[in-house]
Amino acid sequence: MDKGKEVTPEALADIMLSLQAKGCHNINLVTPTHYILQILMALEIALEKGLNIPIVYNSSGYELAETIKLIDGIIDIYLPDMRYSDDKMAKKYSDAKNYVECNRAAVIEMQRQVGDLSVGEDGLAIKGIIIRLLAMPNKISGTENTLKFIKDNISPNAYLSIMSQYYPTFKACEFNEISRGTTPQEYKNVVDEARLLGLNNGWIQEAPEKIDPAFYGTNIKPKETT
Repeated sequence: MDKGKEVTPEALADIMLSLQAKGCHNINLVTPTHYILQILMALEIALEKGLNIPIVYNSSGYELAETIKLIDGIIDIYLPDMRYSDDKMAKKYSDAKNYVECNRAAVIEMQRQVGDLSVGEDGLAIKGIIIRLLAMPNKISGTENTLKFIKDNISPNAYLSIMSQYYPTFKACEFNEISRGTTPQEYKNVVDEARLLGLNNGWIQEAPEKIDPAFYGTNIKPKETT
């Protein structure tokens, strides 16, 4: 059943202002790309009425860089995924054509706009980019390769959220190699690779089966992310 409701840009602006008045720390736009024009219209109205908390663009990262350029100067915090480092894997498991090229170009553009993450004294993000990396079974995601790309092409100071919560659902059971969760060792391998590359900013989660790799952050305290 469809549980959403249609709103006008004016109504969306009012919702944003209402959230700010209630003490929300940011406006989190989740998977917003297909509504970007309407969101921009709403933001123009809301900003004129006093909206001043950070705007978060929370997306899969499977974006066109040209789309990201349209919101240059508007978004404060980007929260993209970098799910695959191999187009064959992206096509096979997510039906995502040219994933690697699109994803990497989009994240490079995000980094160009907002730079490395900056955090206030209260521990809240102010501006920048946080990259989510989901460790998958049998190295399907190629996360180690993605980490090297991030260091060399995004930033050696990038903030990462390395996630352990992959679980098989929907059609995953049709592929034996992804029909199970990520093992503690597989997750630890990704965290260790980040450490070896000097990517020490960000968050890790408790790995499956109660494995808790050491947190290697330098600027923020360990915290489970969702």
